Amino acid sequence: MSIMMKIKKSPLHLNSLTRPSNYKKGMFLRNFELLLLCMPALICYFLFSYLPMFGLLMAFKDYKLAQGIWGSKWIGLKNFEFLFKSVELSRIIRNTVTYSLTFIVVGLVLNVIIALLLNEIASHRRAIKYYQTTMIFPNFLSWVIVGYITYAVFNPSLGLFNQVREAIGLERIDVYMEASHWPGILIFVNMWKSIGMGSMFYFAALIGIDESLYEAAKIDGASRLQQIYHISIPGLVPLMTIMSILAMGSVFRGDFGLFYQIPRDVSLLYETTDIIDTYVFRGLQNSNYGMASAVGFVQSVIGLLLITITNAIVKRISPENSMF
Repeated sequence: MSIMMKIKKSPLHLNSLTRPSNYKKGMFLRNFELLLLCMPALICYFLFSYLPMFGLLMAFKDYKLAQGIWGSKWIGLKNFEFLFKSVELSRIIRNTVTYSLTFIVVGLVLNVIIALLLNEIASHRRAIKYYQTTMIFPNFLSWVIVGYITYAVFNPSLGLFNQVREAIGLERIDVYMEASHWPGILIFVNMWKSIGMGSMFYFAALIGIDESLYEAAKIDGASRLQQIYHISIPGLVPLMTIMSILAMGSVFRGDFGLFYQIPRDVSLLYETTDIIDTYVFRGLQNSNYGMASAVGFVQSVIGLLLITITNAIVKRISPENSMF
């Protein structure tokens, strides 16, 4: 008789799988302190995320501030026409989706690379603290400050960029007059600001990998690159998958601060810098709150669909890495 058959017939094994009737109640009492610590966050989440959801009615009404949400006239889907009948629809959707997908792919690759590099110097405590601090710091800068830094670099007359070009014998370039320069600038600025915090998630996952796996690989003669390829990266795949699935929910929306503050809302640059969020902001300047609600509703629905579809694809390919 096999060992597995003996285990299955063991009374101890059967008793360990049998849960008492008051199991759930006991679990609640055992974790009461931890649940109590979660209450402030849950209350805030309910107050600021679920309670205001009745505001979605604004997407279907001709909202007037004096009349309020309930008193404003019901106009059905007319607010959605602002977006779907716009002559600029193809441009803003193209920019929004292209930038979002680029940020997901480039951010994922750079975050993993930096996390792997940090893991190589994890034993040097002073060095790791220095690099973590310097890389995370830009994440805490507001887009207004980053916008001024960018303008100081690309200022047409006094900017560092043109001074360097002049020093090496090249002509000055006014990037605020040419839209073709901005895809590269926006991608670089976004990566500079966010890559430090993003890489910390993967670095934390690398720290959690069992060291005995690396020791066994060393004994077998694996090089450092082989250890990274066969141990580190596979250990990051579950987190990479979850982060990518969640990021797909933002494909149809963009970071307003990045696309408004960095190009300084120059109309000549709209061809490569205008996204759905900045386009809606210009509509809000006419106090069209219903239109803004309609666009936000569309973005949320599409985001939910993208997350669900992406998770379904991942579940079919690798069920253990899916979210649900």
